[in-house]
Amino acid sequence: MNRRTFLATAAAAQRVVGANDRVRVGLIGCGGRGRYVARQMRETPGVEFVATADVYKTNAEAAREWAGPEARAYPDFRRLLERKDVDAVLIATPDHWHAITMILSCQAGKDVYVEKPLAHNIREGQAMLAAARRYQRVVQTGMQHRSAPHFREVQEIVRSGKLGDVRYVRVWNYSNMFPRGIGKPADAEPPEGLDWDFYCGPAPKVPYNRARFLGSFRWFWDYANGYITDFGTHRLDTVRQVMNAEAPLTVAAAGGRFSLRDAGEMPDTLQVTYEFPGFVLSYEACNLNAHGVGGRTAGMRYYNARGTDDRPNGQAYYGTNGALFADRVGYEIYPEGDRIERKFMNSTDATALHARNFIECVRSRQKPNADIEIGHRSTIVPLLGNIAWKTGKKLRWDGVKEEFQNDPEASRLLGRAARKPWDLVSS
Repeated sequence: MNRRTFLATAAAAQRVVGANDRVRVGLIGCGGRGRYVARQMRETPGVEFVATADVYKTNAEAAREWAGPEARAYPDFRRLLERKDVDAVLIATPDHWHAITMILSCQAGKDVYVEKPLAHNIREGQAMLAAARRYQRVVQTGMQHRSAPHFREVQEIVRSGKLGDVRYVRVWNYSNMFPRGIGKPADAEPPEGLDWDFYCGPAPKVPYNRARFLGSFRWFWDYANGYITDFGTHRLDTVRQVMNAEAPLTVAAAGGRFSLRDAGEMPDTLQVTYEFPGFVLSYEACNLNAHGVGGRTAGMRYYNARGTDDRPNGQAYYGTNGALFADRVGYEIYPEGDRIERKFMNSTDATALHARNFIECVRSRQKPNADIEIGHRSTIVPLLGNIAWKTGKKLRWDGVKEEFQNDPEASRLLGRAARKPWDLVSS
């Protein structure tokens, strides 16, 4: 099917979903995260999963069995998009497939929930935002912090001035992968049921290697951008929300792959400094130690904590009256003297709320909590950190034009030349 025929078929398939209608969803990318979010989404009344698609037959079939006997599994997501009874899609592919699947879904008249990070590179994010607006689709980015009530409390505390002047913010992601990391397997034949050429898609075609597939694909530039986009995107998005910040003015980075001797390509230690109007943001990723930053409160639960003292993920807002430390399941306030009250609270992961918000917006046609524009602007922040690290420069960013100021070398890294025939977005 050529593009013109596809679009004509898609236009004829569009229908308006009413407030009381069933919402029929297709799952594109049927790994662990995709199935987890799908389960949360199906808890919303009136939601039915009718189709699954994955280049790995094992995952597509496993998701189909979960979806029910009437669901169909497809090796090619485009066949799923041809179905007139699919109102929306949940995209949970590796990052390098987000742009293509999302843009074609919008063209096919489907609303989209796309996992974070929104895009593999900044040019893709720009194209995705343009497609969502052109085809007037509801697009939710999988940044579930935007649906978390406790982060709205954090926003209110910081913006109200209770912490005083907040001029320094810290974000961290720590884990100990030493010494073997993701391992160093040899190239091999793809497992049965995997279309490896299709998996590579817009990325260069290389021999199959288990490390490049499923959970560890995030360690290869061809498919993803490492810890800073995988884990950091959530927290950097929350900083933008809490601090009412649009875009950084400058970015600089340092780090390297110092101690892990595996197949991965990303730095195992990375520190990025961003200058925003009115405050400085530091991002830290360390894969050689899992302790992280900050103290602990008796009786408090911490996200992904393994030991009795570690705090491997979080963000801290340092104000003149006190510091607020937060993670996915709660926050704490540490006073400066008696200027503010000591406080802590626990919450839960907001994925279920986020999935429900998407379905509500499919019916109401309102913008979701993590609308495509929020997803795009927030994904830019970690991607800028990687570009600064690759160039070794302090870069100046124009957040309105979404361009570097007078730096052709850095500008070349805003996108990439995609492999044909998957060059729907290419620079």
